[in-house]
Amino acid sequence: MSNKIVQIIDPDAQISRDQIKKALQKTFKFIGDDPNREGLLETPDRIINSWKELFAGYNQDYKKILSKFFVDGACDEMVICRDITGYSFCEHHMIPFSYRAHIGYIPDGKVIGLSKLARVTECFGRRLQIQEKMTTQIAEAINEVLQPKGVMVVIEGQHLCMLARGAKQHESKMVTSAIRGVFTQDNTRNEFLKLIK
Repeated sequence: MSNKIVQIIDPDAQISRDQIKKALQKTFKFIGDDPNREGLLETPDRIINSWKELFAGYNQDYKKILSKFFVDGACDEMVICRDITGYSFCEHHMIPFSYRAHIGYIPDGKVIGLSKLARVTECFGRRLQIQEKMTTQIAEAINEVLQPKGVMVVIEGQHLCMLARGAKQHESKMVTSAIRGVFTQDNTRNEFLKLIK
């Protein structure tokens, strides 16, 4: 497996909830606010609780997600799940980006339930990420576990770090793709791109 997929949090990197709360209170001071004002008193707890959901991908194993597959009904035609939507966080600014992912693969004797494609996308999306790496991680995971004839992943993202700050380009979208196996052939790739439009 490529080292592009980083797995599960270091169990030795423990930090107490109280330490995180104190760090967040210092952050509020740093940006010029008062951590003791009413509206911010419980905010550190709310942030910590939200992180459990927003960064749940660190505690998910893509191999486990993709481990249940079916031989009965397997085909050798293209299977596509398009318009998988979600949110991730830019690892450079820790600001959210929204994404719409399209995944296609051509089975080689086994297929997976459709929801697994959405779940493996979320597994990598719910981490500090860059869209380029996330796109590759999804393709690599499917390629490794299912060993299909080919897989292709296209992700369209809107990044708040570009919309709300910096260049302030409100309509811009980033598109990334990862192509494996038979999808490197023009006719297969073009069929996929036509079907996801």
